[in-house]
Amino acid sequence: MHAVFRTRAAPLALTALCALAAPGSWAATWVYVSNADSQDVSVFELDRNAAALKPVDTTALGGNAMPMAVSPDKRVLYVALRSQPFRVVSLAIDPASGKLRKLGEAPLADSMANIDTDATGRWLFAASYPGHKITVNSIGKDGAVGAVQQLIPTAPNAHAIHADASNRHVFATSLGGDNLSAWRFDAETGRLAAHEPALTTVAPEKSGPRHFVWDRDQRHMYVLNELDAAVHVMAYDKERGTLRAVQRTTALPAGFTGKPWAADIHLSPDGRTLYASERTSSTLSSFRVDAATGQLQPLGQVPTEKSPRGFAVDALGRFLVAAGQESHHVALHPIDPATGIPGTPTRVPAGKNPNWVEIVDLP
Repeated sequence: MHAVFRTRAAPLALTALCALAAPGSWAATWVYVSNADSQDVSVFELDRNAAALKPVDTTALGGNAMPMAVSPDKRVLYVALRSQPFRVVSLAIDPASGKLRKLGEAPLADSMANIDTDATGRWLFAASYPGHKITVNSIGKDGAVGAVQQLIPTAPNAHAIHADASNRHVFATSLGGDNLSAWRFDAETGRLAAHEPALTTVAPEKSGPRHFVWDRDQRHMYVLNELDAAVHVMAYDKERGTLRAVQRTTALPAGFTGKPWAADIHLSPDGRTLYASERTSSTLSSFRVDAATGQLQPLGQVPTEKSPRGFAVDALGRFLVAAGQESHHVALHPIDPATGIPGTPTRVPAGKNPNWVEIVDLP
């Protein structure tokens, strides 16, 4: 899951550089796509002026490369390998070229469907779909992931795990248990502890909550179900770390037939538009977000790559990059600034079974 809207701690030097740079004046924007079957990561440069994705490099990893996360200081890309032996690869990002250099590998406790760092960059969370567990690994001062520090069994099919902006509350979805589990997090020790209430049920049964994202103000959480493609709006109490259901809508196109297979969900940087991907129809849904209530107004669907498992929105909200698991391509959609709706894409070849996208802006 991408953590665009969380406050992240950054080294002083990088913070100073970012403060001097005007919004959108980054020297380079790099796009990373993990490819499960070719066991590598594709590196692209996003040229906003040319509205183009330019191939830069391919980094071989020797395992089924799937979920990724970026360190808070944008220096390191983490890639979880979902083939034996299960592990996470830490890759240093060269800010000048976007190329990746291996820092190290560390064991993961299982095949992980999702990874993310905490706001300090000292801890890596992971959620295991087949292993029904969540874990915490340490991260060293060099940015490389270390050993597993904590392992917690969950309801069936844990799928996503993220900390909120305060870094005090962590949530994880259980696709098979139809709930989100809540945890208190101590960033000093890297330990998760039971929270009250421990679970928030996602109705109806067998809907399969999969991915989720908070708005920037931490007033709402948006949850995407895999099995019925519903999108839930949850009111979020950031002081107490609790959720309350507000609205339920759908990411399915009108007249949809077949088995829903929703995948990923993200907000635009300005928080005005929510996007969700659905693999059976190979579409991206857009929703207008009500600034006062957080509720969603469906804006319809646009076609994208076949089986869009993962996608990301750039930091200016001008482009959406979607990965097609079955097309082995990525699509670069220009986003209409007036409507927030993705337009007709250009297509670029990726590796085999591309499934996760991270976009990194560097000053």
